[in-house]
Amino acid sequence: MTGITLTAEQIRNAPAPVRQWIEQEVINSLGLASQTQATAPPQATQLVACSVEDMAGVLEHIRGVFPAVNVLFELGRPGISFGQPAVMTFRLMDILHHARLEDIGEVVTCLEMLNQALTEVRKDPSVRFCGFDNEGHCLIAPQTQTSIATLWQTMMERQQAAQAREAGSRVAPAA
Repeated sequence: MTGITLTAEQIRNAPAPVRQWIEQEVINSLGLASQTQATAPPQATQLVACSVEDMAGVLEHIRGVFPAVNVLFELGRPGISFGQPAVMTFRLMDILHHARLEDIGEVVTCLEMLNQALTEVRKDPSVRFCGFDNEGHCLIAPQTQTSIATLWQTMMERQQAAQAREAGSRVAPAA
């Protein structure tokens, strides 16, 4: 058995998967793993799987609120999938850090804006874009995460194509 010591700063600066692994190892070493359930939290069963079109509609609703846009695209990053039915989990602290917000309250406000935007896009007040658990995680459907990542990729490809066209139009013809 080999042990290592990490400072709080080292853990804080570690990539998200490493921090999540450390979190799981601590839970296992304290014997708390048997208390966790293999099923998704009850709130997760209400989450809808969103298409790329749904996410484009949500983006259109929140376009002027940059913190909410940042939070939306943070959820396009790979998360941890667990439970039955499967959900993608994201630590609220990671979203806070990556979106450069001031506190968890701002993250939750942005996530609630996303929930509200989806209800408007789908014209259904019962749909939920995301949920929360009691351990500081945001939960979304795996298809929703994939749709957000696809939307981001599509937007980047369009921007690169527009920049290439613009650069090509600036090139003077040879004399």
